[in-house]
Order: sequence, then structure tokens, then C-alpha cells
Amino acid sequence: IVMEKYWGKNIANNQDFDKDKIWYWASAGKTITSFLVGMAQQEGHLSIEDKTSKFLGERWTTAPLAEENLIRIRHQLSMTTGLDYDSVNLNCTDSLCLRYKKRAGTQWYYHNAPYTLLSKVVENATGQGYNEYTSEKLSTIGMKGQWIKGDSNNVYWSTARDAARFGLLMMNKGRWDITSIMRDSDYFGDMINESQNINKSYGYLWWLNGKESIVYPGFTSSISTSLAPSAPADLYAAMGKNGQFVDVVPSEDLVVIRMGEAPDNSLVPVLFHDEMWKKLQAIRKK
Repeated sequence: IVMEKYWGKNIANNQDFDKDKIWYWASAGKTITSFLVGMAQQEGHLSIEDKTSKFLGERWTTAPLAEENLIRIRHQLSMTTGLDYDSVNLNCTDSLCLRYKKRAGTQWYYHNAPYTLLSKVVENATGQGYNEYTSEKLSTIGMKGQWIKGDSNNVYWSTARDAARFGLLMMNKGRWDITSIMRDSDYFGDMINESQNINKSYGYLWWLNGKESIVYPGFTSSISTSLAPSAPADLYAAMGKNGQFVDVVPSEDLVVIRMGEAPDNSLVPVLFHDEMWKKLQAIRKK
């Protein structure tokens, strides 16, 4: 650890933040799910080319059956299921909330519900509870976090150091010390590279820097900018509501964690993330 600092209090319980306090990852936890899906594929429990209905059953959506059958696990990982994002509640995983809009693979939208259902896909594929499977795959690196359900969401909670451990695992391409945890190098590479050509800044639930365009959460059109212009181009990031970040920069052997209260009210505080990197770059240049 090069630098580590905690400050302020948890508003909910008036406790000081420190290295032992757990905090929510919000959508940054999506990247753990991405890793676990890769592990399940590595172990032969599933293929990301499998129909989602293979593990959730037919009529897990209200889409026409022929269209539902086109939705693959890969589409859940890349936010391209084609399901309707004009729903009142984008977190709702009930089939009545999952309506057809476009053919799978033809639209990108930051839709939480299809992602959330990946935990059920993994559970049904492996025959294990989601926390059990997570612990089994990540205990080697010392992670002791836990998924906690709230409403329709499944949110991961851990210490900042746990988040850093996961970042180090990713930076080392799925290896921990001499142990190769993710041996499927093809899946690992696909996870942190463009997953489709609609949003070039999105992999398998990971945000990618250094691309010529990006579609932000809550939007349908791309704009000509990168995720974090002030950060190294090869950065890839786990990003969550209220500024939960796990940033990995392979070229600099660097992992940066930010966890804490909300800097603003955005779904994912992208501008705050870039401001953070402006300050980090100023430190690095000293």
C-alpha cells in the first residue's frame, strides 16, 4: 500500500471510517459478478453463449419467446439484452418488468435488472448460494465481503482493503501470488475490452478508458470522449453509485480505491471520477 487514508463518519451510524469498516460497492460490485461468471464458465457450469432461459426458465421476461431465446448470458454481461429501459423501476427483476424493446445485441442501456439476475444464473448453474460461491472463489485472496439483498438489488459490502485485493487480482490477470485463479485468459481479456460496438467504453460490466466514445448510464447515445480523460488510457474501472471506484492501471502497476459518501446525485459520478484523477496525476508528478 503506497497511500491509505480514511476520514469522516458514516452518516448512518455515526462511526468513524477506518480500514476495518465495511461499505457498499453499489454498481462497482458488478465486476465481481463478471469475474464469477467467468469462473463458472471455466469450471464448465455454463457458457456465456448459453441462453439465459437455460438457467432462469422460459418466460423470465414478457418478451415474445423467440426474442427471449436470443438473450444470452453474454448480453447480460454487456448490457445489451434489448429489454425495455422505459420501465418505472429499472431494478425490478419480475418478468412483468422485463419487457421487449429491441432484439438482443442491438441496443446498449445501463439496465440493472438483467445484470442482477446473473446472480441467479450463477446459483442455478453451480448449485451453490451466491455468497457461498463468491467466498469459495475469492477467499484465496483474503476477501471477506458479503452480498446483501435490498429490494431487487444484490449489493456487495466489504472493506476498502478487500476492494484493493480484488483490484490486485485483476491487475495480475487473475493470479494471486503463485495461484492462478482465473485461467481462462480469453474470457479475462474479453472482460476488460470492448464487449460490443455500441458502447466502446464497456466490457463485461467493467468500464474502459482510452476509447473514442462512451455511452453514460441513463443515456442511449454515445458522445465523443473517454471515460476519464485525466487518467491513463489503459485504466479499467469498477464504478458504483455515490463514488465507489476500483481503478486498475496495468501500465503503472497501480490500483486505486475510493469508497465513501456521495459527491453528487448521478447514477455513476463520472465527472467526480475524472476530477479525482486530476488530483492523482498532480501527486504522481511530484
